[in-house]
Amino acid sequence: MKAVVCRSPGELVLEDRADPGAPPPGWARVAVSHVGICGTDYHIFEGKHPFLAYPRVMGHEVSGTIVEKGESVDIAVGEQVIINPYLSCGKCIACRHGKPNCCVKIEVLGVHRDGAMCDEILVPAQNLYPANGLSLADAAAVEFLAIGAHAVRRSLSIPGQRTLVIGAGPIGLGTAIFARIAGLDVSLLDMSAERLDFAEKQLGFAALDGSKAAADELVRQATAGEGFDLVFDATGNTQSVQSAFAHVAHGGTLVLVSVVKDDITFSDPEFHKREMTLVGSRNALKADFEHVAASIRNGAVPLNKLVTHRTTLAGTPRDLARWTHEKSGLIKAVIEVG
Repeated sequence: MKAVVCRSPGELVLEDRADPGAPPPGWARVAVSHVGICGTDYHIFEGKHPFLAYPRVMGHEVSGTIVEKGESVDIAVGEQVIINPYLSCGKCIACRHGKPNCCVKIEVLGVHRDGAMCDEILVPAQNLYPANGLSLADAAAVEFLAIGAHAVRRSLSIPGQRTLVIGAGPIGLGTAIFARIAGLDVSLLDMSAERLDFAEKQLGFAALDGSKAAADELVRQATAGEGFDLVFDATGNTQSVQSAFAHVAHGGTLVLVSVVKDDITFSDPEFHKREMTLVGSRNALKADFEHVAASIRNGAVPLNKLVTHRTTLAGTPRDLARWTHEKSGLIKAVIEVG
């Protein structure tokens, strides 16, 4: 089969590889249809991922069709599926508590093990969700949107709450969309005027342009000095995360959607006087995938606006390398494999 392999940072090639073979019991073989390109994939290509061994086949935003199944698999051959790329052990404390998204031994396709930028892949049947009428192109977008949907669910939000999403990249936009679906009053803060223009004109969000004024002043103006009830940080930027504490209203909640490598510090008196709630959000659960899929079906998610770039498996080495640096107009890129 064909596979796009990142052999080392900056070296991305199309290779011939052996097909994955027959699936073991509890697993299925999937013909890959579409793969979304994530910020993680760009970081792997650039050599910025801290826990990755090369060579690696990337790709964890995936849709496909079942072509063979192992023993004890109920899903039918020919079924079109959304792939949940978070492979969990099923035994650790997180898994026992119904949180396989933060499994102690989690393996993410395309990160800890080879992913789906290839013709076929083996996946545990428990990680395959029927597309149920979603096109395979739309089904490949479910995973990245589920990150934001999970963060919104983790926030325990109340409809009408004044909400700030910091970071207008794909994850931030997904978080903002599902915050709006949850009935929240959403504003977006970013340093990119281009991304904010897209969020405002194409998606209808209020925009706070951090390139024109200090974030603290923008938040003060937007909330009459009170701060936001809910703040989601989706930037992956240490300084942004630390600054976000000051944007939260008294009694409010800060949700950390993105991950940074550094230690986070904050003023304990400021934190305590607000009686803030600080929430970490990681990956997503089956319920989040199902919520996203249903929201796409009912037209609440404008995927036609979010997917801005497309390529093929053969074109991926050239295009992914180019899009790593050419970000103008880029929201979400998708590889059409099958």
